[in-house]
Amino acid sequence: MDSHTGDDMSVGEVEPMPGYADLITRASTVMPSALRGCSTCGLELSKSTLLDNAYITWTEIGLFFICAVMWTQIRRGLTECLFQPFAQWCSLQPKDSAKMPESSWKLVFYTMSWSYSTYLLFFTNYTFFHDPPSVFYEWKRGMTVPTDIAIAYLIQGSFYGHSIYATVYMDAWRKDSTVMVVHHVITLALITFSYAFRFHNIGLLVLFLHDINDIQLEFTKLNVYFKTRGGGYYLINDILSNMGSVSFSITWFWFRLYWFPLKVLYATCVSSLQSVPNIPFYFFFNSLLLTLLCMNIYWFLYIVAFVAKVLTGQMKDVKDLREYEGEEGAQRAATLLKAEQQSKDAGHLNNSAETQLNNSTEGKNLQNGITKEKHL
Repeated sequence: MDSHTGDDMSVGEVEPMPGYADLITRASTVMPSALRGCSTCGLELSKSTLLDNAYITWTEIGLFFICAVMWTQIRRGLTECLFQPFAQWCSLQPKDSAKMPESSWKLVFYTMSWSYSTYLLFFTNYTFFHDPPSVFYEWKRGMTVPTDIAIAYLIQGSFYGHSIYATVYMDAWRKDSTVMVVHHVITLALITFSYAFRFHNIGLLVLFLHDINDIQLEFTKLNVYFKTRGGGYYLINDILSNMGSVSFSITWFWFRLYWFPLKVLYATCVSSLQSVPNIPFYFFFNSLLLTLLCMNIYWFLYIVAFVAKVLTGQMKDVKDLREYEGEEGAQRAATLLKAEQQSKDAGHLNNSAETQLNNSTEGKNLQNGITKEKHL
């Protein structure tokens, strides 16, 4: 193993977490220096480095595809047997009933995967979160991946393989769906190559820092769907959706725009060269991680836009700012709206007298032009 060469710091010591200025200063010095020192870099060197350092078996590849198909089938099964019947039982609006299974499935998966990552990082002997440079301390090509981390990689890698298919063919199409597909491809590439090159320690940290926001996002969206159901307005779901959006905004910045660059990018850009001076595919992995950071910033702009609309009074309710866009999205939205209108017309014909009576009673709430009964 190569020891630290840039700093006189032993492996047992914990480096203090840098600031943004430290990251920019050190990375802008180290990375150009590494590029200048790579005089033989090129396609041939990349090929030889790939063959010499990538370790992945056909069994592992087969397990990846089996699990990717398994996630797809599990989602379809849960949607048909649990999520859709539950949405119908709750009498969700048609447009919300169509999107509820997607959010329910993602909430279930991300809660499971993030809980497992949290267990590995905080309830085992791994010190990667508190001491990110330690992810490279004993790196060796072809080293054995611990079984618990290999399980996390199989779960996450196969899920993102499934997610590429699901975003295109199963999920509701939104403004950022194209970016989401790119995100899934980049994430899958990071997972696959980091496993093959035995950068699994830093990969575990990246997964932990990103999954928590998906839990909060899907939790918030579900409460948005459930706050108006069965002709009534449920205050508790409205409160939970507002709480979820606030916590989502805070943790997005804290986990993805603060901890991610200062823990992960500093470790991969700076600390990696101190522990492993000739670390393979240094620029490739850092390019993918920087692209991931750019997408996190891109999505953060949606969050800022959401907060601005709420503060200026342009938005009264929490909703998804990334809703349908494009021809396919417009068709989906039109279909859902048509179904909703038909449902409303039928309800109006059958219950017009009852509606007039309800509109005159107390305890009602006017939302989106529709009078709804309040519930706690």
